[in-house]
Amino acid sequence: MLKFIDVRKWSPPRILVSGFAAIIFIGAILLSMPFASADGTRLRFIDALFTATSATCVTGLAVVDTGTYFSTAGQLIILLLIQVGGLGFMTMGTLFALVLRKRISLKERLVLQEAMNQSSMEGIVRLIRKVFIYSLSIEAVGALLFTIRFSFDMPLGKAAYFGLFHAVSFFNNAGFDIFGHFRGLTAYVGDPLVNITSMLLIVLGGLGFIVISDLLEIKKNKRLSLHSKVVLSMTGALIVAGAIVIFIFEFSNAKTLGSLNWGEKVLAAFFQSITPRTAGTNTLDYSSLRQATLFFTVILMFIGASPGSTGGGIKTTTFTTLIGAVVAMGRGREDIVMFRYRLGKDRIFKALTITMLSLALVIGVTMLLTTTEDHQFIQILFETTSAFGTVGLTAGLTPELSDFGRIVIALTMFAGRLGPLTLAYALGPKTEKELYRYPEGKITIG
Repeated sequence: MLKFIDVRKWSPPRILVSGFAAIIFIGAILLSMPFASADGTRLRFIDALFTATSATCVTGLAVVDTGTYFSTAGQLIILLLIQVGGLGFMTMGTLFALVLRKRISLKERLVLQEAMNQSSMEGIVRLIRKVFIYSLSIEAVGALLFTIRFSFDMPLGKAAYFGLFHAVSFFNNAGFDIFGHFRGLTAYVGDPLVNITSMLLIVLGGLGFIVISDLLEIKKNKRLSLHSKVVLSMTGALIVAGAIVIFIFEFSNAKTLGSLNWGEKVLAAFFQSITPRTAGTNTLDYSSLRQATLFFTVILMFIGASPGSTGGGIKTTTFTTLIGAVVAMGRGREDIVMFRYRLGKDRIFKALTITMLSLALVIGVTMLLTTTEDHQFIQILFETTSAFGTVGLTAGLTPELSDFGRIVIALTMFAGRLGPLTLAYALGPKTEKELYRYPEGKITIG
């Protein structure tokens, strides 16, 4: 018990989990204050905790409407939680330490390595500087473009505020919007500037800072890393495949794509293909989508974004590794080869572990909620996967969840943001390396 209390002896995963939990709790207290609501009433603490968890875990699921319930102060608290949650509290802490010219200790570097999902500490502080610069630059450009477009529909001051809020929310793949009444971007379903800007912010936030850095320095390095090649190729494949499937499934649905012209259909199909990659905003009403589309979206949400990004899910590299394993086994090969590189066994085991733990979490939570919530199975599965993948898309279930359901979904968002493996490392006992190996045995598979 004393070992758990002594912070100096905590492992990086345990520090990471505790730090996120502390930020969520502080955010919940602030959001439950009267000044955070538009009418001056106190938000129930359980609802404030849910909202703070959703913002810090950059999810976007909401039990009260962000645009109408919260005051400007409350919305700014949510925005700050999104920024801290998207970049990571250790990243923000390191930035302050760098500004104050304080030395980054080895322990802090280890926590940063865990937070950024890096395999080594080499260049980790340099990466943090890049993360800060890239994030602010991309968000600033997005905010400017949104402000220009929104200024045609509202006063300039309000347009600038809306532009900033949605640029930060979308780049961090949070999915919160302040248009009111849970509408998302449905009013801009056919608007090219809003759609393209939103999609670029979502994709850039979901690629990961390592890939963005790799792309910006390609002239100097002359080539992309294997990680960047895998992320870019799988991201592109999922976006195109997703858009085609959604276009086909929803083409004749009068409540979604059926009422749009051809250009708007294509734009909406691509937007709905990109947003399940943990972004959470929408230009179509998800409660009106066909069940086949909802189930396909569940798959996209489960895969999620890429490592070192603001998104969740099992990650594109994990999914690619699993596909590589299937292809290698189908061809009778021992190694998984990608872009003329062989993947190590440890990468394969980690991909399998993450996938199985994630599946167990989604299945377990879904089964639990089917006993406590009176809704269709596909809605519960959709909401659970959305929470795990820190997506924020909803089929209309979240505002109607029971208090128990809200707690379960909040815990699922927390687990999804940090990752089941990180939670296992943080909460489990410290393991020591085995000094021996057992003899090899054989079992029949298949």
